[in-house]
Amino acid sequence: MRSEVSVADMVRLCHEVDTMREVEITFLGTGTSHGVPVIGCQCTVCSSIDPRDKRLRSAIQLRTPEMVIQVDTPPDFRAQCLREAVTRIDAVIYTHSHTDHILGFDDLRRFCEMEDKAMPIYATERTLNDLRRVFQYAFQAEFRFFGYIRPEPVCIDGPFWLGETEVIPFDLPHGRTTTSGLVFRRDGRNVLAYFTDCKKVTREAEEAARGSEILVLDALRHATHMTHMSVSEAMETSRRIGPVRTYFTHMCHDLGHAETELLLPENVRLAYDGLVLAI
Repeated sequence: MRSEVSVADMVRLCHEVDTMREVEITFLGTGTSHGVPVIGCQCTVCSSIDPRDKRLRSAIQLRTPEMVIQVDTPPDFRAQCLREAVTRIDAVIYTHSHTDHILGFDDLRRFCEMEDKAMPIYATERTLNDLRRVFQYAFQAEFRFFGYIRPEPVCIDGPFWLGETEVIPFDLPHGRTTTSGLVFRRDGRNVLAYFTDCKKVTREAEEAARGSEILVLDALRHATHMTHMSVSEAMETSRRIGPVRTYFTHMCHDLGHAETELLLPENVRLAYDGLVLAI
């Protein structure tokens, strides 16, 4: 016997689908500081014809119904924006001030020009100080050209809101420095936990990220490293957090995409440049 579906039920189901997929995550880049291919290297991965083995420096972008949130601006930022046809950015979050995460800063000026607006820049006090030093011409009014990038620095010292998205930062160890791990929450649920450039994820951050729809983890290579997680370390971290899906990022040329994914469980994948996830 066929059951009838009312108009109200259809509207409710459509609303649930819209709610589930109200956030898009785009991986603008998934590579380590060298990028892949590495200059002067002829290894199997650097010579690969698989487009998933071509990795620009790591960054992601979140699109919500209210705004577009950029996380880091690597040296490849302009090329990434052109590839993905990015025409709007409403706020930028910096995880830390290493060059492979900030040197595309200058290309934010185009997004200020197009909408004649300032650009909110969220970062820890340490990272903001580094940005002010490196990009003095942008942060100090006496050096700034008319119509140029207009950063509005906002110091991260606890959870904050971007539109209807709560962003919860966590200090993560990364060699001699500390990076900002980020948990993004909407309607009381963890839509994304983004932990790049870290040797480990602290217990506090793991607890906050538990059950995330998407977990993104630093996974540099198979061999251990002083400042980054290896694939096995990232796998163990994913197991403890228990997300719906896990994606590895910030990968070097030791990891070929196809062959590495054969070693991973079904809910753990390698991210790749241009990958878009709808939640």
